[in-house]
Order: sequence, then structure tokens, then C-alpha cells
Amino acid sequence: MDGNNASPSHEYGDLAREASLPAFFAPGSVRIKILCCLIAALPLFGEIFHYMSVIRPLWAFSKLFPALSLPLLLRLAYHERFPMMRQVLLSFAWLVMMPSIAAMFYFHEGFFTSVTAQVKLLPILYFFSFLALLLFLQPTLAEIARGFIILGAATAGILIVLWAVIPSSWYSGHYVIGTAPLFSADNRGHRIRMQMYFAIITLFFCYRRAFLERRLDYLLGVAIIFVVTLMIVRTRAMIIGCTGVMLINAFFWVRPLARVLLLVCAPFMLVAMFSTGYLASTFNTSASSGFDIRYITAQKASNFLGDHPVRWIFGVGTLSPTSKDTLIGYFHHFFFLADITWLGIVFEYGLIGALIFTLFEFRGILFYYRLRQRVEDDFLGALNDYLIYVLLISFFYPPTLTPGETATILAIFAYVWRAGGFDGGVSPNQTRLATNVAAPAGA
Repeated sequence: MDGNNASPSHEYGDLAREASLPAFFAPGSVRIKILCCLIAALPLFGEIFHYMSVIRPLWAFSKLFPALSLPLLLRLAYHERFPMMRQVLLSFAWLVMMPSIAAMFYFHEGFFTSVTAQVKLLPILYFFSFLALLLFLQPTLAEIARGFIILGAATAGILIVLWAVIPSSWYSGHYVIGTAPLFSADNRGHRIRMQMYFAIITLFFCYRRAFLERRLDYLLGVAIIFVVTLMIVRTRAMIIGCTGVMLINAFFWVRPLARVLLLVCAPFMLVAMFSTGYLASTFNTSASSGFDIRYITAQKASNFLGDHPVRWIFGVGTLSPTSKDTLIGYFHHFFFLADITWLGIVFEYGLIGALIFTLFEFRGILFYYRLRQRVEDDFLGALNDYLIYVLLISFFYPPTLTPGETATILAIFAYVWRAGGFDGGVSPNQTRLATNVAAPAGA
């Protein structure tokens, strides 16, 4: 990267302050080749196809991609150690090795068999491989942001088209245990199960622009993506996470009097919101909601951990998909650790493992605030919002399901830190940037 300086964009008015930053932050023209490479690679690093078994070739490639992308790590050998690198590597080593060893004792698994149970954690290594790809491509911050926003808008657009053209007969009300059809029908109605990683980051980006700059076009972008999530994807955890992040941000952005009004009105708004339609079943404990199955799973998991401190602290591992036995057969119950979220994490990885997963998210959040002392950007803020979102929905969807999402965000933070020249102790004078990204199509 060259050392040319870029002045803050005029559209931020009084928010911008005098500062000198590398050309990496300049909102200049986007290089089409770089952008196309990012758009092609990002869905794999973002695990978009990781659970879309209906699209078999992309699903299989996504499962193999953590291993296929490992050669990219050679690029890192030519660079000094990046921030967060040591924590990610040690966390990955602990989370793979400890439950694998524990499973040998508690489930009588062979070591190599028990290691295969942790293949779901391989996307953590995307921190290294995606960071290496960024170093190879050397995109600007605007190009990375443009790639995310285009994919987010494309996700919303594809969902709208599918919702409009797919006949009702394609929606399945029955499916094999352990699978999730793309088009499903349940007590929430017709749903399209699409990974919303890029769409939700785009929502947070548009929300920041709409709130901080009073831009109606970005507000329309927020509305479109939120309605798509609410009415087409119909995933309650996503609605809770998006609403929670937007309320938290609004609380810190408004004036003190408005904060008081928000604190008074927000509970009534949330009660009204989650008392209508399928959202009213969010905290339903009836048999139709599957609560009784999760409750029994939690009971069996707690009983297995028992009053043994070692089991609670270090976990007991799990059975590998390659094992001759399954957790369902072992416990004689529809036993899925993901159903009991954090208790499932403690069961498999122990309290230490649960702490490691939590610190994985918090390290990204804390590192973002270090970045913000140097430069404030709405796209980087949206990535940080997504880390908060992951923590909010972790009581419904454990972070073990898609660790590559967080790993990719942390890689971007580390890359921005190095490309911005902040390793050299750049002055912490903050500059608010205008990432050169238009509002999503249709906004």
C-alpha cells in the first residue's frame, strides 16, 4: 500500500476531523477485478452454503473449503504476526483437542475418530485463510464494504424472487432429522431457510447510515431487509438479534432525554411485537414448539455431567458422525447439543470452552473499539454490530454452528489495522469515513 493521504468525505460535515490516513481508506473508484474476486470468495468464507444441502455441489464444496483454503496460509509467512492471531490459534487448538481427549474417556471413542467430531470448528481457520486472501488481493476498505453490501442486497433480492415464484407444493412440512430443507412449512407458515450473514450486516450498515445521516434511501434499505427476514425467512432469533442491536445502538446514539423515552417505550414495543403472528410463539413452552424435547435433552445433559466438577469445567466431548453410535442412540432420545445452546457447549467443551467462544466474540468487539479510536467507519461498525448480534442470538443458535462468520470479521479487522498503518502507532485522532457504498438496490 502506498502512503498517499485521503481527506474525509465532505458528506459528513461537522463529524469529520482533520487527519491523515493511508489511501486504503480513500472512497475512490472500485477495481472491478478485485470486487469480483471478493464477491466470489465471500459466500464461502461466510458459510452461506454450509447448511444448504439441497444445493449439493455448493454444500459439499463449502464443507471442504476450510481444508482447501489452507494453502493460502503460506502467504502469512511473509508478514509479521497480526493482531488476534495468537488467540485464534490457541483457541482453535484447545477447542479441538480437549473435547477429543474427553470423548476417549466418556464415550470410549478412538482419538482420531473423536477429532473428526470437531470438523465443524475448521471454519475458525478462516481467520488465517481469509486474512491471507486479503493480503494477496490488497482491496481497499471501500472494496471490501462494496462486496458485502452487494451480497447482502443480492440475498434479499433472491429471497423476494423465490418467495414470489415458488409454488406452495414446494414447501415441505416433513424432513429427515438433522436436515433443514430450503423451503419448509411449519407453524410459522411458509419459510425459506437462507443464511442471512451478508443481508444482516447490510441491514446494520444501512441502519447506521439512516440514523446518523438522516438518509431516507438507507432507511428504505433497512425496511426491505427487515421485512424479508420477518416475512420470508421467518426466523425468530434473527428478528430478536436485529431488533436488539438496533435498540442498543439507538440508545447510545440519541440524546439523554430520548434515552429515557426509549427505555420507557421499548418494553411496550417489544411486548406488542412479540405478541402477534408467529413471533408470539417465541417463548412458547407447549409440545408443538419442541420445548419438551429440548427440556428433556437439557435434563439428560445435566445428569450426564452430574456433580463432577471436571466434567463441567473441561466438558465430555461428543460422538463423531463417523462413530458407530450416535447421541440419539446413546441417550435414547432426540438428543442434539445445538438444541440446548450454551448448555450444549458446556457439555461438549466445558465451561472453559464456553468462555473461549465468548472471548472469541468479545475480542472482536474490543478490537473494533481500538480501531474506532483511529478511524470510524459505518461498515466496520456494522461488522461489530454483527458480533453483538451473534452474542444476542447465542441463546437460540450456538456460535459453534457458523464460527467462520466471526473469523471472517476478525480477519477484516486485523487486515484494516495493518493496512491502515496503525501498527506504527498512528495518532488516535478519530476520523469518520464515508465508505463509498451506495444504498442497496431498490432503496
